[in-house]
Amino acid sequence: MKELVILVPNGQNNISSIAGSHKLFSRANDYYKRMHNKQVFNIQLAGTAKKVDFDEGLFSVKTQVNIVDLDKVDLIVIPSLDHNYDKAIKLNPDIIDWLIEKYKEGTEIATICTGAFLLAASGLLDNRKCSTHWITEDVFRKKFPKVNLLSGGLITDEHGIYTNGGAFSFLNLLLYLVEKYYDCETAIYCSKLFQIDIDRDSQSAFSIFTGQKDHNDEIVIKAQSVIESNFKDKISFENLANDFAISRRNFDRRFIKATGNRPVEYQQRVKVEAAKRSFENSRKNINEVMFDVGYSDVKAFRTIFKKLTGLAPVEYRNKYNKG
Repeated sequence: MKELVILVPNGQNNISSIAGSHKLFSRANDYYKRMHNKQVFNIQLAGTAKKVDFDEGLFSVKTQVNIVDLDKVDLIVIPSLDHNYDKAIKLNPDIIDWLIEKYKEGTEIATICTGAFLLAASGLLDNRKCSTHWITEDVFRKKFPKVNLLSGGLITDEHGIYTNGGAFSFLNLLLYLVEKYYDCETAIYCSKLFQIDIDRDSQSAFSIFTGQKDHNDEIVIKAQSVIESNFKDKISFENLANDFAISRRNFDRRFIKATGNRPVEYQQRVKVEAAKRSFENSRKNINEVMFDVGYSDVKAFRTIFKKLTGLAPVEYRNKYNKG
């Protein structure tokens, strides 16, 4: 039997991914045992403390074993963290060192949502693909510039390390792992039992573009304001750079450093965000929304929209329109 460890980090306030992981893998074990007369995993909650409180003491999780007492581990699941990532890293140095040790021994590691911050602190994600909650992407990129963060990604799988996007999309990662460690039949059973859309592969449709203004470059902030106020118009970024008395090359360099996007990419994101809001709250057709946000080429609009949301415009409208 293989050994599965679900970590319980110290000082955290997110219990759902711990309980959810335990429940889903337990049900997968039960089903597989009924079908094949054996379990795949021995599941244990592990950490460095005997008990960790959540939600200001309203809930608590008791660990079953200390990480130092674990020998061979096949798979480690790191749950999502609360939003004080520096605190999470500071409170869990032993867990971070243990992750490095176990990975070197051949253990596979899966992170749920913002659990990627804890794994990234170990250096194991350097120069590798990673996904995390869309709302934390800017913070993550600045904190871990060596990691290849995939914007809008749901699941990554690289060299025995798995990561996933935000919130309850972790259930898709768990199904992915069930299919790998158990079989497709068990994954389908779990998807039906927990009513999880097994085909989801992106969190882009759920993301809300917030402007990427967590930086101190005043020129870029002013440029962002110009783009957001005039996103329907054709903007000359050459002229915009001249307005700020800097070269176009320097303007692009500063913009990319501050936001992670080229100016034209930033404008595309602003346009698509406006289109998303229109699809959600109006009865306008695709062409009307396209023209409203400054596109005249249907193919170009559809291509950019699907690239940034993971859905075609008509699919997005049908899925999220409140009318």
